[in-house]
Amino acid sequence: MPDKTLILKTSEIERLVDMREVLRIVEEAFRLHGRGKVRMPPKVYIHLEKYRGDFRAMPAYIEGLEVCGIKWVNVHPENRKRNLPTVIALIILSDPRTGQPLAVMDGTYITNMRTGAAGGVAAKYLANKNSSSVGMVGCGTQASFQLLALNAVFALKYVLLYDTDRKKAAGFIDKMASRLNNIEMEAVRTAEECVSGRDIVVTTTPSRKPIVRSEWIGPGTHINAIGADAQGKEELDPAILKRARIFVDDMVQACHSGEINVPLSKRLMRKTDIDGTLGGIICCKTKGRTSARDVTVFDSTGLAIQDIAVADRAYKISKNLRRRNRRLEIDFRS
Repeated sequence: MPDKTLILKTSEIERLVDMREVLRIVEEAFRLHGRGKVRMPPKVYIHLEKYRGDFRAMPAYIEGLEVCGIKWVNVHPENRKRNLPTVIALIILSDPRTGQPLAVMDGTYITNMRTGAAGGVAAKYLANKNSSSVGMVGCGTQASFQLLALNAVFALKYVLLYDTDRKKAAGFIDKMASRLNNIEMEAVRTAEECVSGRDIVVTTTPSRKPIVRSEWIGPGTHINAIGADAQGKEELDPAILKRARIFVDDMVQACHSGEINVPLSKRLMRKTDIDGTLGGIICCKTKGRTSARDVTVFDSTGLAIQDIAVADRAYKISKNLRRRNRRLEIDFRS
């Protein structure tokens, strides 16, 4: 008799997976991507200029895990004014053998966790091993998950924060101080002050023009470019990309909607300037950092396999707990 379909709320998922486990899951998803063990069409976008937002459909199948699913997710930057999350997501997990829906779950928390974990995994392979300082450009929700992931990978000591809204940077420190009491955090007045001299730089803004200049980035810096996840978005001076070793999460998707999409469209760089994928590094198919002085960039667009792998883990844990704790279910057989 097939299982019924579980419905998982955010509060449940938060109890089922933590950042260290999500880091492990996301690294394995990238490894399978590098080995060609996934099927994942690029994101499908519905742009809604009238509402200054968009919707994205993100399907994937992961061989080995034998799980299939899709995430339906929006990005509406104006939602902050409505006291709503900028990103809201729903994930449907299915059995690839039968098509039966295994679970329907909130995907907002999973999106935040897996995006942070992707930055952590990228820095693990691309940043210098003794990295201890971080410059965070943008202090929204995703910035906190990026910092939590980096703190799980490195012995961080010092974090500088910049946001065009100084109150947001101060609020970020207040929110994170109790969770990261081993780290000194400071809000600064300019993006230049934030990133200059840092071991790792993280950008998590919705910018459509460069906000980090090449002359601010010193030798040895690793950059996680997180914010550019749709066509027309960019956060980095193209001159940074010309001097850096560039690695993407997925080649097709990044060329369309990642940090490299604008420089490519303006012919400021070529696809041959891209050094490889994060999955390729993890699988040892591609060399990452070649010296302590390399400037490296990870161009993150967010992959459906990350969502589906984390969702699969949450589902399996919940399914085991269901023997003792009742869960909300839908019976698709009736």
